[in-house]
Amino acid sequence: MEQKEFDKKVAIVTGAGQGIGLEIARQLALQGASVVLNDLDHDLAEQGARSIRNEKGNCIACAGDSGDTGFIKKMMWQTIKEFGRLDIAIANAGITLFGDFLDYPESAFNNVLRVNLGGSFFLSQAAARQMKEQGSGGSILFTSSVTGHQAHKNLAAYGMTKAALEMLARNLVIELSGSRINVNCIAPGATLTERTQHDPDYAGTWSRITPMGRPATTADIANAALFLVSDRAKHITGQSLIIDGGWTCISPSPF
Repeated sequence: MEQKEFDKKVAIVTGAGQGIGLEIARQLALQGASVVLNDLDHDLAEQGARSIRNEKGNCIACAGDSGDTGFIKKMMWQTIKEFGRLDIAIANAGITLFGDFLDYPESAFNNVLRVNLGGSFFLSQAAARQMKEQGSGGSILFTSSVTGHQAHKNLAAYGMTKAALEMLARNLVIELSGSRINVNCIAPGATLTERTQHDPDYAGTWSRITPMGRPATTADIANAALFLVSDRAKHITGQSLIIDGGWTCISPSPF
C-alpha cells in the first residue's frame, strides 16, 4: 500500500467546522493524518469530523472556544489521550468584526484580539511544549490574511491582528528552531466559503479585481497550508505565504 504524506502524523486544526479550516482538516486526514477538528460551534465540529470520517479519514471533533486558554489545555489533553502525540498545530480560528475605526467599540476590539491573537499564541505555546517534550520536532501554522499586508476599509482591528500573527511567526523562529519546530503563516485573500457566498456579489466582485480572474477556493488555501506543514517544508520557517491570485500586487478596493 502506498504511504500517504501525513501517515502517523497528528494534527490540530482550529476553526475547522467549515470553510478553509474544514478543507485543511479534510486534506490532512485524507493524506493519512489523525486530525482533531475544533470549532466553537458544536454541531459544525461534529458534522465536519463526521464528513471526514465518511471519506475514510481519521478525525475527531473537539468543540469549544479556541480563544480560551482553559479550553486549549483541554483540547491538548484530549489530543494526547486519543492519539498519543502532536505533530502539527494549525491556528486557523479567527473572527472578523467589521467597524469604522472612529466608532469601533472596545468590546469588539478585545474580542478580536482574544480569539485571533490570544488563541493563536496560546495554542502554539501548548503545541510547542508538547512537541519539545516529544523531541521529534513539529510544525505550527497561523492563518493570517491579505489584510495584514494591505489596508482594508472597516478592518483596522482585524488587519492589525493578522499582521501581528506574521510577526509572531518570525519571533518564534528564535524560540523554537532549536526544537526542530518550524512556524509559518498563510495569508489568504478573497476565498469562496460558506460565509462569503452569502453575499451574491462576492464572487463577481472579486473575480473582476483579482488578477487571476477569480477568488480562491478553499482547496487553493489548503494546498498551500499542507505544503508548509509537510516534511517538504522543514527548512522554511518564519515566512508568510500570500494566496490571493495576485490581488495584493495591485490592491484594487472591492468597494
